[in-house]
Parts: sequence; structure tokens; C-alpha cells
Amino acid sequence: MKLIDRLYKDAPLATRNEITPKLGFLLTVLLAFAWLIPFLWMGVATLRPSSDGINLMAELIPSFKPTLDNMRDAWEIGDFPRYFLNTTIICTGILLVQFFTITLAGFAFARLDFAGKTLIFYLFLMQLMLVPVLLIVPNLRIIAQFGLYDTLAGVMMPFFASAFGTFLMRQAFEAIPTELEDAALIDGASLIQRIRHIYVPLSIPSFSAFAIISVTSHWNDFLWPLMVINSPDKRPLTVGLSVFTATAEGTQAWGTIAAGTLMVIAPLLITFLIFQKRFISSFVTSGIK
Repeated sequence: MKLIDRLYKDAPLATRNEITPKLGFLLTVLLAFAWLIPFLWMGVATLRPSSDGINLMAELIPSFKPTLDNMRDAWEIGDFPRYFLNTTIICTGILLVQFFTITLAGFAFARLDFAGKTLIFYLFLMQLMLVPVLLIVPNLRIIAQFGLYDTLAGVMMPFFASAFGTFLMRQAFEAIPTELEDAALIDGASLIQRIRHIYVPLSIPSFSAFAIISVTSHWNDFLWPLMVINSPDKRPLTVGLSVFTATAEGTQAWGTIAAGTLMVIAPLLITFLIFQKRFISSFVTSGIK
């Protein structure tokens, strides 16, 4: 290693300028491959027939006789259609309410003047520093008091407001020229009309970036739904997959477990692959790094 550093140090500047991008690219490829190994194994194990035996399940070399039997078994054993429906309801319900709350809160902090605005905004952002686990017990008490325990609404309720979303929309709204709002105000536009026709359309990239983060976060959320939901027919994908995995592990059906896991992550993965350019553009435009 010291020899490589010495040779690199003694190399001419032009040579170093040529080597640095190549080393960076090589390191990126290696890291990407390491990140892809679990997904590669999951795909190989899903398509591997059970007749290959347990010992071959750990191999990354695909079977020469791929089969979809594991996908069929996972779909029949686990109630995945119900899990998909519950997760879709949870993610969609949370996102729709969040769009409403972060829009109004972001506009208030960006354009309205009221006493203690800066202090309230920073106090509002302080919840970003709280570990979500700390809020489980207080949230459970509130959910129980509202009679929403063991309901999908109970899973959604604590996430209706978002400090990160409010911060993101505040930054997006502050970047919009006030002259546009002044012109609409002269034309007699109300407050809601100004938000709807000026601020929201010009902040679509920020809304898109927040939607990606919100849906991904709640699609993969496990601990909170596990604490709230008891009924099997109300389980989201993460909780349902946990129960399904515990059942399949007893029979050492690793191919079936891999197939169930693949079905859970497939919607997000496929969506990202299809719209990855738009996703990246949304993050760049919104300023998220």
C-alpha cells in the first residue's frame, strides 16, 4: 500500500489527473457490486428449484433450470394481495394528508409574518433530532385514546405532519419570486388561490422529492405497524413478511423466503428503474443531497 502511494505521489501531475477519475470509477463499481450482492442472491434463490437442495441456496451461480415455483408458493402461503392493499392504503393516505399539511405549514413559515415565527420553526424542526423509537409509547397512548388501535388509520395518524416536509416546502416557497404573488393579489386572488396556482405548480420538483422519501419510508416501516396492528387482515407488507418468514424458516424454504422478499421490494425497485431520471431530476432541482 505504501509503495502504491509513493508511486502515485511521484507520478507527474498529468498522469495523476488521468489516474484519479479511473480509480474513482473503479471504486464506485466495486461498491455498487457489493451493494448488489444481496439482490443478486435473492433473485438467484427465487428462481432456484427446491430440488437443488439447501446447500446450493447460498451460491450466487444461477440454476440451469430456473423455476417460478417459489414465487407461486410464496403468493399462496402468504396473504400478499391483502398486504399490498394495506400498505398502499397506508402510504397513499399518509402522503395525501402530508401534502396538505406541509403545503400550508411551509407557506406560513415562508411568507406569513407572525410573532415568534423563527423560534416556532426551529422548535418544529427539533423533532427531526428525536429517535422515532422514543415516540412509540406516547403515540400508542394517543392512538388508544382516539380509539384507533388496530386500525390502518392508527398507523397513519402520527405521520400526518412532517417536519422535514415543512422545511423542504419552506425552502421551495422562499425561492419563488414575490412579484408573482403580488400580481395575483392585484388580480384579486385569495390566499388559497395563490398557493394553488402559483406556489404549488412551481414547487412540483420538491413535492416529487418528498413523495419519494415519504413513500419509501412508510413502505419499509416495520416497528410502528407491528406495535399498532394485531389483526392478520390489517398487516402491511413488512409485518406480513415477518410472519411469513417465521413460518417458512421452520421448513427451511429459503427460496420461498427470497421470493416473498422480492415481491415486497419489487414495486419500489421497478418504479425507481422506470422513473429514475425523473427521480434524480427531482432531487437535484429541490436541492436535496
